[in-house]
Formats: sequence, C-alpha cells, structure tokens
Amino acid sequence: MEERNRNAHPRRLLALVSAVLVATTGTLVASTAPAAAFVPKTPPLATPWTGQVSTTNPLPEYPRPQLTRADWQSLNGIWQFAGASNITTPPTGQTLGEEILVPYPIESALSGIMRRQDYSFYRRTFTVPAGWSGRRVQLNFGAVDWQSRVWVNGTLMGTHEGGFDKFSYDVTDALRSGSNEIIVGVWDPTDTQDIPVGKQRINRGGIWYTPYSGIWQTVWLEPTAAARITRLDTTPNVAAGGLDLVVQATGASGQSVTAQVLAGGSVVGSATGTAGSSFRIPVPDARLWSPDDPFLYDLRVTLAGGDTVGGYFGMRSLGKAMLGGVLRPTLNGRFVFQLGTLDQGYWPDGISTAPTDAALRYDLEQQKQLGFTMVRKHIKVESDRWFYHADRLGLLVWQDMPSLASGREPSAAGRTRFERELREMIDEHKGITSIVQWVPFNEGWGQYDSGRIADLVKSWDPTRMVNHNSGSNCCDSDPDPGNGDVIDDHLYVGPGISRPPTSTRFVVNGEYGGLGLRVPGHEWPTSGKFAYEWAADSTALTNRYVQITGRLVDLIGANGLSGSVYTEPFDVEEELNGFYTYDRQVRKMDYARVREVNLRVLGAATGGTLSTGRLASLRVTTAGYTNRYLRHRDGAARTDVVTTTSPGTDRQDATWWVRPGLSNGACYSFESRNFPGQYLRHRGNRVYREANSGGTFTADATFCARPGLSGGGTSLEASSMAGYFLRHRAEEIWLDQNTGGSFADDATWAVVTPLWRSGADLTAGQNRSFRVTTAGFDNRYLRHRDSLARTDVISASSPAADRQDGTFTVRAGLADNSCFTFESVNFPGRYLRHAGYRVQTAANDGSTVFAQDATFCAQPGLSGGSGNVSLESFNYPGYHWRHYAEAVYIATNGGGNTWDATGSYAADATWNNAAPLG
Repeated sequence: MEERNRNAHPRRLLALVSAVLVATTGTLVASTAPAAAFVPKTPPLATPWTGQVSTTNPLPEYPRPQLTRADWQSLNGIWQFAGASNITTPPTGQTLGEEILVPYPIESALSGIMRRQDYSFYRRTFTVPAGWSGRRVQLNFGAVDWQSRVWVNGTLMGTHEGGFDKFSYDVTDALRSGSNEIIVGVWDPTDTQDIPVGKQRINRGGIWYTPYSGIWQTVWLEPTAAARITRLDTTPNVAAGGLDLVVQATGASGQSVTAQVLAGGSVVGSATGTAGSSFRIPVPDARLWSPDDPFLYDLRVTLAGGDTVGGYFGMRSLGKAMLGGVLRPTLNGRFVFQLGTLDQGYWPDGISTAPTDAALRYDLEQQKQLGFTMVRKHIKVESDRWFYHADRLGLLVWQDMPSLASGREPSAAGRTRFERELREMIDEHKGITSIVQWVPFNEGWGQYDSGRIADLVKSWDPTRMVNHNSGSNCCDSDPDPGNGDVIDDHLYVGPGISRPPTSTRFVVNGEYGGLGLRVPGHEWPTSGKFAYEWAADSTALTNRYVQITGRLVDLIGANGLSGSVYTEPFDVEEELNGFYTYDRQVRKMDYARVREVNLRVLGAATGGTLSTGRLASLRVTTAGYTNRYLRHRDGAARTDVVTTTSPGTDRQDATWWVRPGLSNGACYSFESRNFPGQYLRHRGNRVYREANSGGTFTADATFCARPGLSGGGTSLEASSMAGYFLRHRAEEIWLDQNTGGSFADDATWAVVTPLWRSGADLTAGQNRSFRVTTAGFDNRYLRHRDSLARTDVISASSPAADRQDGTFTVRAGLADNSCFTFESVNFPGRYLRHAGYRVQTAANDGSTVFAQDATFCAQPGLSGGSGNVSLESFNYPGYHWRHYAEAVYIATNGGGNTWDATGSYAADATWNNAAPLG
C-alpha cells in the first residue's frame, strides 16, 4: 500500500517555549521570538538517527495509518515544561521555566529534560486553521504515561489513565479565535503503584530498564464532522471471501456506512451497512497476506453524515489444526513456523520513542532480512506506525500486555487497571493484520487469575491465539490452568521445551538465547553488564547462535515445536544479548550465517529436514500413532512403539544413516544403523531392509523428500515410481498412491533426532585410551593433568600415574545411554566434560547441565581409519574432541575460536580407540 504523507511540509520555530506549526492551509501563526534555540541533551549513546531529529517538526508522519483523514495538524515540537508536586492546578497563562521536545519521554535525552519527574506540566499554544471553520476539532494523543489531565484555555477536557493507549477530546467548545492554550498535567508513579509498566523500574538495572514518563507518542489536531468514525474493526474472513467490518462511530447512531475495498487504486468490492454493526464487503479472489507476500488492501469508508476515512487490511486466516499428528498454529490453513525475536522497543536516545520513523521501520526491516517471520513485542505497546510497518513488511506479531510490577501480589485497584488497559489494547488493535497472538502475562510477573484472563481475552477477540502466560514454566506462582491456545516454556540458553503439545494447545519456546558479546564504545555507560552466556568475539557468537538455533530443526520434528523467540535483536541498556549494539551502530554477528540457519529452520517446518551424513529417525505422524517409528525387524520395514528406554537393538533398528540417493544424489537413501551396507528399498510395493542386489536396487532404494502431504513433516516419494510414497498400513510399510482417508497422515513422517545417537560403537564398562591420529603426533594420548584434558607422549614405560591419567572407563552416557561418558580410572567419580569449550575432568554435581556436558556421542572417525572414532558433544552438535597444541577442546570445523581452525581438523578430531594404557 502506498502511504500518502499529508503533513510533510517544513515548519519554523517561532515561539519562545512552543512550536507553533504550519496548518494544513500553510498559514503561519507567530508568537514572541525565541531567546535561544532549543537543543536536546546528549544521550549516553547516539543512534544513526539522533542527529536527524527535527526540533521544529519531529515525527511528522501521519500517526494513524488505519484511520486517515485529509486534514490534520501535528502538535509535536517544543512545549513549555515544569516539574510539579501535583497536577490538580494547571498553570494557566503562565510561562513555564523549561522546554521539552514532544513526543519524547521526559527521561530521554531527546526530550531535553533527561530526568525523572513524578508530576509535571506541559504547555503550548496553537491556532486553528481558518479552513476548519464549521467543523469539530479533535485533540488526539498517541500515548501519555501514565495519568494525564488536559486543559484547553483553562477548561478541563478530561482525565485519562493508561500509558499505552490512544485517547482524544473534542475541544471545539473550549476554543477561541486566535491563540489557544493547551496544558497537559502528567503523573507517572511507575512501579511504586500497581499499574501496567512492563520493564520500567525506578531502580533500574539488569533486565529492568529506565522508565519513561509523559507524552511519548504524537499529539495532533484534526477537524471532523459532528458524526464521525472513531475506529475500523476489520476481520478478514477468508472462508467467506470477504472482509467483516464494524465501523465504530460517535454521534452516528443508526447511520448507514458505505465501505469500499481497493487494490492498486481500483475498487474490488463494496458494501453498505450500519454504524456499530458488522457487515461484510466481498473481496473476490483474495490475495492472501503472509510473511512471503504481505499484500495489503486499501479501505475507504464513508458515513452517511459525510465523514470519510481511509484504512487498510490484509486478507489472512488464523487457526490451529492437527497436522502430521501434531497440533500446529496455521496461517491461511498452512503451518508457518513462527521464528521470532524478543523485541523490547527501547532506544538509547528516545527510550520508548524511536528518534525517527525511519529508525522505527529499520528495526523491523533488519529482523525481516535476517529471516525471521515473527516479532514478539515484549511487554510494551508500540505506536500505530510500528504496526503499520510490521503489516507492510510481513512480520507476524505476538503482542504482550505490559505487566504489572513483579514480585508482589497485585492489589484490587491494580487488577482493575490491568484489565481495563488490557481490554483497551485489544480493542485498539483488532484491525492489525500482523497480530496473531495475545500474551496477557509473562513469567508470572504481576500474574493473577491467568485462566480467567485467558478466557476473557478469547471472548474479546476469538480470532487470534491466546498465550495465557509466556514462560509458564518459570517464575509462576499460579499453576498452569490449561486455558488458552499455547504452551509456552522459556529456556536459557536453550532452545528447548519441557511439555508436549496437546489436542488443544500447541507448543512454543517463548524465550531462548541471550548470547552476549561486549563491544566497547557501544555499551550503556553503567556497570553490571548482563548476558546468559558470553562469547569471545563476533565469530564465536555467530557460531554459537548457529549451533543453538540449529537445534530447532529437531525440536520441530521430534517435539512438535511450533514457534521460538530469540533474546534479542538489539542490546538494551545493560543487556548485551543483541544481534546489534544498543545504538544500532555495530552488527555483532555474521548476518549471512544467521539468515542461513534461520531459513534452514523454516525449511524444517515445511519438510526440508533431511541432512546427508547424519543419523535420523522417522516418526509416524498419524494421530494416535505418533509414538511409533519406522524400523526394520527380520528385514521387513514396519512401525513399532520405540522410546529412549527401549532396548538398544530396537532403537538402532529405528535409526538410519541419511545418505545421498544411490541413484539420484538430489534425493536420499536410508542405510541401516546396525546393518551397514543395507538400505530401505521397495520390492513388490512392500518395503524391506536389504543389501544391494544389483538390478533396480539403487533406484528402489532412493526416495525424494517432499513437503508433508498432511501439511507438516516430510513425505518420501519413490524416485523410480512418481506419485508413490512410503506409508504405514497397520504395522507394515508399503509404497502406495494416495487412496484418500488417512493416507496423507500415514505417508507423512517427522524426521527427528535419532533414537540411537552414536554412529560408532564403544563398549560400556571397558577401560580405553584415546590415541591421536594426526600424522607426526600419533604417539600422543588424551589424558588429564590438573583436571584439564591435554595430549602427551605416553608409552608402556611411562610412569603409572601418567598411564592412568590417559585411561578412562567407558560408561553409558549420563544424558543419553546411546552415547557415552568417560570416567577417570584413577579419580573415580570424575568424568570428562566440557566447560568454556575446554575438555576437563570434574565431579558429577547431579545437574542436567553436567550430564549433558559430560556426554559424547561416538561417530565414525572424521578422517576415517579402522578402529577410529570422533567424539561429538551431546549438547553442542557438530563439536568434537579436538587437540590443539597440547590442549583438548570441543571444536567445530572452521569456527571462530583459534582451536576451531580448519587445517587438520578432521585428523585432530579423530582418535584411535586404543587398548588401555593403565
């Protein structure tokens, strides 16, 4: 949709303490000349847009893209300002002692005040353009935090409470000819009272941020008819082929309204209804909005009394459906993995308010370019223009409700305020195409009655998903009541989930990540820098992001994960977890690699989960049978219930090496884990595990991956028989054409983490030593010295202590018994584990982290050789034991650390499984 800038002409500062703006007619209204030019204060960090902020016409863009009118006048600019002890008595006709740049919050550098102020007054003058004569004049506020009182020419217009919602006053009857005076009194108690505050704290620090008070979104005037439209509630109805519209209006009871839908300037549908009642406008052959194609229709609505407004919307449907045996959220009937970021919406110069509209748009553009499909707007509500940019760019939005303060039980007054502001947030944003989920609570902060609140939200807006409490596995004093549409766990560093999807709720990982990197010169100038895990440099940070985000592939298939939220796109004050520094000046990761892994994750949700050279298991997706896996028994392929506690033979039977297709390298062949050289092949429409017998074998053992026929997972089509797919029928595996019924589910497989994770065998209970295989160093062995793993020359004549240091007892893996843990023979109870990438010995502390760090999966040696193995980290897939100089690390080929250097990586990460030294 093309946006028209209706108010972009320049204005000059003419008043000592107020910006007197050009009206839409172009008439200038002057007051006394300024004594000195206003200059904002210097922020702790400057963004690329700090110096572009106009002091005469800041944020000049039309502020309400979904309800546009031709005439309007911005009141952004310089106002008079003064601190106060209360806001009961306005300083009418008085010159206030300071100047503030509206609409930047009081605490921000851009405001020119840059301090905390509980009570304050704003004052400015304005004139009404002569061309507005005979119409009503509305005074509009985008947002004022938290309580405000507004006077025009000494007349109180009203009192408003709520820091995140819009409000307006009809000021016509208070106006006079010539100059008019506005006074706004503001009280903001922040977290000293039970009000929705989100992350604002007076005692800020760590995950709590600088508060923002006062006017922080655009203030503006517009002329209207007495009967006027106040809101357009748009609900796309794809199934019915139209847009359901409720035109909210005042002074228009019973009036008819006409609505037209336009595409490219041409009317494609029109209808007539009544103000306040729902009616449908046809949208024939609708072009559906999605992250891949964020097409927006224009909307023109006219009230019988003469008021005409413009707007826009996207045609899309939201829902949830059982796909591949797993409940998934759907967009236009399809599962789209919701790959998102935790967007806090903070700026070092404007705090809650982006310095310019270009800056506001930039934040979303960067996240879209990185491959994300979704943004979780974290316990803050943005301006209408932020949502317009999300709609235009095609980013799904999870909208959080700003939370009450954490750590205390909400009062009755606090609950009333919370529910009132929650309802206002939902009502004001019903027409936002990009919002797909409401999140009323986060991690139990200020939480109460979460089941009732979830049901309440659903009753207010049944068209979107409701996430009753993001992070309900964390900090939650109110047990999960099972309401809403979403199970949402948080796991740092993660990712991960702790609960499976159900028949009514899909599963997401609402926060993970928090990987940090310090960039001196681009950090908030306070102590206590915070991250969940630190990286040494940009390459190491990128490697770790790629590594942990790559785990989402398995979680999508094996655990039914439907969405994830990475913390976070930009550093915020002490939090240094961003892709960017807080000032948006430095990229902290390799963005090409970030995008690559993000797109790989998205591909996994549409069936592209197979990766050659890796082990995988194929799980049934048919509802009621999702605990069954494709396995071979006595040579015939079948499905059986297999779990991580099943006998090892069963788990190996259900684990396959994914190989390039024997007859077509663009497809795949599946080699038995426990019968090397034998593959899945079809014969007489049945499927077997067999060795290559020549003839048509290579074609019969080659299958091409297709997007799952049931809408999720992967379907495997025979390369030699187009239209025939692997499907389960009873327990047997057949090659069939689509016969209807449950065929689509039966022929769709979830490609999941292998049930048996080691590709090479070691014998638990044996003592073994591990000899270096790199040429010129193959007389060295892995050993521990002073707890650290290293390599040394050790032989049969070496001291007994050295030989014992180089000998380990092979144990079943602490985290997974298909992998291995290595216990020191001379320090029983101490095991090899990795910490900070260094391999070392340590006592088992019983924690999950220790068990995972001390578990390694044996794989065939990366550089080959009989009796050789490579030991892959259980929780850092793709990282292996690797010797570098004398030290031993977990390393990944070509990573960012010095010990990841490519060179001889394969040989250095391959060890001979040798007889014990001692």
